[in-house]
Amino acid sequence: MKTLYLSIITVTVAVLGITWVTAQDRDTSMSFFVTSAGPGNGADLGGLKGADALCQKMAAAGGAASGNWRAYLSVSANDGKAAVNARDRIGKGPWYNAKGVKIADDVENLHSDKNNLNKETALDEKGNRVNARGDKPNKHDILTGSKSDGTAYPATPNLTCENWTAGNSTKLPGAAQVGHHDREGNSPEGVSWNSAHASRGCGQEDLRSSGGDGLVYCFLGR
Repeated sequence: MKTLYLSIITVTVAVLGITWVTAQDRDTSMSFFVTSAGPGNGADLGGLKGADALCQKMAAAGGAASGNWRAYLSVSANDGKAAVNARDRIGKGPWYNAKGVKIADDVENLHSDKNNLNKETALDEKGNRVNARGDKPNKHDILTGSKSDGTAYPATPNLTCENWTAGNSTKLPGAAQVGHHDREGNSPEGVSWNSAHASRGCGQEDLRSSGGDGLVYCFLGR
């Protein structure tokens, strides 16, 4: 009888075209944005802690509810500390921009060709479009330090600017792996939102010279 009862419910739902919607799916408030500015010290974000604090600050400035805002950044294993993957820091999704447009359903969708992250949807915390390729100045390089699957690089080569602590005053060699929020570039990798190429260095002018400004992606973990 129990099995028959469940079958009747299933058939009824299918016939009526009912779709179950969870509270999480109904919440289209901002849970993703590109920072409108960086700290101004190149790729020195104060480590992951400082980058997360930047996301919290920017989210508040954009009128978002407080929550577990995280920067989409990877760090390499160093000094006995394990690597951290950007994809593991941002929660489960779904994520929406400031206009209520869905960016991705979940982590797998975000790291696939089916996500909805591009120059029209990758808005800043106030819902403004971020300068893309062809704009002056171009700011489409977004700091990630990540491979295309959202995982960290080895410590060598240094593609996280010393795990986001190297900036304007640093003379050591290093770079930051960046993505293109507009999905535009001159190579197959150039269309990647999270792993397009390495910057020319870690200082603010190094980042600007290759089309960036020290901006990061911020996600609300939930």
